[in-house]
Amino acid sequence: MSIDRRELESRDRFHQRRALLAALGALALVPHFALRAFADVSSALKLRAVARKAKLKADLPESPIWALEAEGNSTSLRFKQGEELQVSLLSELLVLTAWNWFGFDGANSAEPLISYEPLPSGGSASFSIRLRQAGTFLANTRLLADGKEPPSASRALIVEDTASTGVDRDEVLLIEDWRVMPDGRALAPGIDPKDAVTVYTVNGQSGLDIKLRPNERLRLRVINSCQRAPIGVKIENHDVRVMAVDSQPAEPFPASNGQLVMAPGSRTDVFIDATQPPGSSSGIFIYDGAKPTQIARLITPNDAPVRPTPLPAAAALSSAHLPAQLDLRNAARVDIQLDGKSPWILPAEFTTTMPPLFQAKRSRVVVATITNPTKTITTFHLHGHHFRLLDRLDDGWKPFWLDTLLLNAGQTQRIAFLAEYSGQWLVEATGIEWSSPKLVRFYTVA
Repeated sequence: MSIDRRELESRDRFHQRRALLAALGALALVPHFALRAFADVSSALKLRAVARKAKLKADLPESPIWALEAEGNSTSLRFKQGEELQVSLLSELLVLTAWNWFGFDGANSAEPLISYEPLPSGGSASFSIRLRQAGTFLANTRLLADGKEPPSASRALIVEDTASTGVDRDEVLLIEDWRVMPDGRALAPGIDPKDAVTVYTVNGQSGLDIKLRPNERLRLRVINSCQRAPIGVKIENHDVRVMAVDSQPAEPFPASNGQLVMAPGSRTDVFIDATQPPGSSSGIFIYDGAKPTQIARLITPNDAPVRPTPLPAAAALSSAHLPAQLDLRNAARVDIQLDGKSPWILPAEFTTTMPPLFQAKRSRVVVATITNPTKTITTFHLHGHHFRLLDRLDDGWKPFWLDTLLLNAGQTQRIAFLAEYSGQWLVEATGIEWSSPKLVRFYTVA
């Protein structure tokens, strides 16, 4: 791919302009005392998009995939709340590449297709993200990957709480699905999978054992990083307490029968206390409409207990950064149709010259009525802000915040959020079928 000097100069101007706007926006959004407190606290994250091979099924050859590798090939990307994260991206893929980020509110400098252009092979980009909230986040390069070979893997990013959460262990369960042909080759989404079989990996492996000493408390960060599919995750024989959803703290509640229902891209943090007898093992299963698939085990070894008795129920994680209330009576009201019709477009065709899906005034509450008139279950993903899922009569909301929502065929849902962060933000709508196209719009807060 050749790029002439004028195009390079144009891209430089584009990045300089976006970087300036992002910096000014960040200064406007972060209180002065916070800037002073965290001015000297920063970390670096260098990610490369590379072509690799992975063994996705034990009895088949390795398959080409696209992967995200961190500098030093670190398997754990962990940072501290309040840090300024200096992000550098480099693409070694032979196609245009766009990074996608799940969970970062107000990070306009990281907004793909809007704040920086897709990267050609050898292209790079850099920006900073203020890590305002602790939680479980996700990064991938799937925005422009539909119909291309091969499929892409994701990476989890963890922002650790500044205050103690009272857990003994902290583990990630990153679940991904693959459509694998008889010769071992994995297919990208957005095309007919034909006779491919579904294969699941967890943390890039075919299975995972997590050892828990008696009376130990585990924080398990469960991520549905499947390309299209919603899944149920069942954790056997343990009380599972949901503490955070989609990178934001929740009002703690028990997962009924140890089950979590998760849209593609969603994240759920749970606390689990090891109360099973020493020498026991409990399965973690995926339910996708077919037969259950075991992906991991919680194993209680014959070790001495961590403490004489289990810990009391955990208190809620800090939610001081979230709005305590949302004024629904004076909210701006918008309607969103997930019909896949114009101007919903493919990410490769995206431009901010098209009309926005909606516009909102900064600091005003927005209530959006979202309707899925299609015959396909559809995933709705909002960038830039988290929202409350409203009850049917708009007289309350569920005890958690979301950035990703499933809508059944013909279903209508209502959400509400405070438009805190100025800028332009993507909205994604994708059917759950493997061949469904990923579609995008954008909204504006000013």
